[in-house]
Amino acid sequence: MEILAMRQQDVEGVFSLECECFSSPWSKQSIENELSNPLARFFVALSDGCVCGYIGTHTVLDECYITNIAVTKNIRRSGVGKSLLKTAVNSAQKNGASFITLEVRQSNTPAIELYKKLGFKMQGNRKNFYDNPQEDGIIMTKSFDESFKEEEVN
Repeated sequence: MEILAMRQQDVEGVFSLECECFSSPWSKQSIENELSNPLARFFVALSDGCVCGYIGTHTVLDECYITNIAVTKNIRRSGVGKSLLKTAVNSAQKNGASFITLEVRQSNTPAIELYKKLGFKMQGNRKNFYDNPQEDGIIMTKSFDESFKEEEVN
């Protein structure tokens, strides 16, 4: 498996993963638009040349927001999500973010545990943030202090 910045040839695979993993997937055009969005950084995990996971972020000033992270169902809990998350955290850190944040379904215990292991802390709750099914979103944030900025996440 390798992790690369998303390229034009990855859009179809990311879109397929969106449809597999989310009840309200982004459109193919929305994903493609991220390639030219100066605030966006998207990374894909490739296995045998196929997209098996991806993560997207938007950075505004010194604030980095994870838009989506997805891993194909048959390889979840194999380290792909962790590698993607570390890549996004390191990218945010290198690009001067003071924190990185995301929302996660309150029922997504495996993801919440992964985020906690990588230093994210629960910061709040967004009532009825998700649809299909309707569910609260938990806000999780990892702050970068000066001592952290000197090291990459391993």
